[in-house]
Amino acid sequence: MISDSPRVLVVGAGGIGGIVAAHLAEAEVDVTAVSTNTAIRDAVAAGGARITDDGDTRAVPLRLVPAPPPDERFDVVILATQPPQIEDAARTALPALADGGVCVVLPNGLCEPRIARIVGAERVIGAIVAWGASMPSPGHYERTAAGGFTIGRLDGAPDDTCRRVAALLEAVGPTVVTDNLLGARWSKLALNCAISSLGTIAGERLGPLVRVRRYRRLALEIMTEVVAVARAERVRLEKVAGTLDLEWIALTEGERTAAGSAALTAKHALLLAVGLRYRKMRSSMLAAIERGRTPAVDFLNGEVVDRAALHGLTAPVNQRVVALVHAIARGEARSSRALLDRLFDETR
Repeated sequence: MISDSPRVLVVGAGGIGGIVAAHLAEAEVDVTAVSTNTAIRDAVAAGGARITDDGDTRAVPLRLVPAPPPDERFDVVILATQPPQIEDAARTALPALADGGVCVVLPNGLCEPRIARIVGAERVIGAIVAWGASMPSPGHYERTAAGGFTIGRLDGAPDDTCRRVAALLEAVGPTVVTDNLLGARWSKLALNCAISSLGTIAGERLGPLVRVRRYRRLALEIMTEVVAVARAERVRLEKVAGTLDLEWIALTEGERTAAGSAALTAKHALLLAVGLRYRKMRSSMLAAIERGRTPAVDFLNGEVVDRAALHGLTAPVNQRVVALVHAIARGEARSSRALLDRLFDETR
């Protein structure tokens, strides 16, 4: 069990990790953050972590180090890297995890089982992030969408440790504890497969894209494939942020072929409303590509394609998304609306 005044290690100081670490520091939590990026460490050392929220910017003193201190132990290790780096991050942080400590997994995708294989399932807590952040420049963190966390265990049984972690993360945003982490993860996966990949292919924030009907249709097609695979895996999907019902928003066979219907119009309207709420969000995969890192598409759309195959299903739109994102990462294609239009035309 973690203490009432835990020592916290945040591994990863990108947009999400930087916001989490800085807010914990503001709440006078004993927090240390890790970043291998020299520019970020130098910026924070010189002027603190700069946080922009609702237009206001403030500087927060933050201990930021290049690696977990070898002679220190932490009650809570928060993994805030991108999915391609999370397993290495867990292995690096494991020696710093105190007896009875836990790893809190923030990245999108289905990363908890991967971390459980490294640290043990009993030491893993999933924390689904329902807000957005970016890092416009090293050490400068901007909230791009409001929200909090959903906390849970792999086995679906919340315990006192979950509740203590939830209380800790209240310093960052409102936090709820779930008994269906897997269902919440799959619902968020469906949303991320659409939002993050389309933002990467177009090279734009969510707001302008969601206003275009054909792009909303692509998002609906992507989410429909994810829902089909989740059903095959017998996952009970949860509503995203308590409002977006993936079971309902998934296209029926009739809606996939019809020119239009009242239900399809309603689904477009809901997707538009959700998209405008998170209009400032920018794809973390696009940011990773811009920084020369591997995008997380294999942990999102690629995971869906692989699991679909295990059940004798296909996910052609997600499969094409994976190919395009990798092409962008290799420099063989350029993010643009023209490329997104091409994806729409090729998957009709």
